[in-house]
Amino acid sequence: MYKLALFPILLVGLTAGLSWGAAAEPTPAAQPAASDPNALDRALQSLQDKAAELKTYQVNMDYVFKQPLLESQQRRTGVLYYAKRDDRSALRINFQTLQQDEEKTRPCRQEYLFDGVWLWEVDYQLQTTTRRQLAEPNEPLDAFSLASKHVPVLGFSKVEDLRKQFEIELVAEPTGQPAPRQHLHLKVKPDSAYRDDYQTIDFWIDRQTGLPAEVQAVTPEEDVYEITLTAPKVNAALDAKLFQVEVPPQFSEQVIPLTRKPSNEGRP
Repeated sequence: MYKLALFPILLVGLTAGLSWGAAAEPTPAAQPAASDPNALDRALQSLQDKAAELKTYQVNMDYVFKQPLLESQQRRTGVLYYAKRDDRSALRINFQTLQQDEEKTRPCRQEYLFDGVWLWEVDYQLQTTTRRQLAEPNEPLDAFSLASKHVPVLGFSKVEDLRKQFEIELVAEPTGQPAPRQHLHLKVKPDSAYRDDYQTIDFWIDRQTGLPAEVQAVTPEEDVYEITLTAPKVNAALDAKLFQVEVPPQFSEQVIPLTRKPSNEGRP
């Protein structure tokens, strides 16, 4: 479940998009990306430049995990929230429904919250809570810094670092009518730090909003993560209570403290 909580975080790194504020007007006649050797660099740099402007983000999320070899599929729906205030950030994912294979969709409440120091997982079906410490209280992590240790965060990862880990392609558009979404394809390099986690990751960015519309990742085991985002709200006011955890008293709780490196103080 830890990976389940972390994977959607990479989506937020894309929310800077290609143009914030007013909706971007599509160009009258788009050409294949291959005809412009600098198009990819501009797209990546634009994501990185704009990401720093992100203050709040809210989006509906359809999260699908497929295991083709087992002929199994799990779909969850919910809402993702992010807020950055001063030097602290917080991210919350509220899953509300679950559909297993061809079964009917049923209510299934699971919540994840990262406040810079603690990652909370609250499971209302099992009535359990897990608190995992990921940073020292006086050295909180940004949500994107945390995510980048596990998944590539476009916009928050340096372009040169991404190029070391992936072969990156701006997928060519059909000649004539421009595609409504820009498509970035990342293929994991053989010596990449992500080689054990992913084979490929694809991102589709809506041109009208400059925001991500879909993400698909394939693992070495051929499992597939598919995430679709709808109704995004960028830099709108969010209630601070969204980033507080209220756990029912009857829930069991597991606390996992931070693993600290042994001190070498006093040693030669």
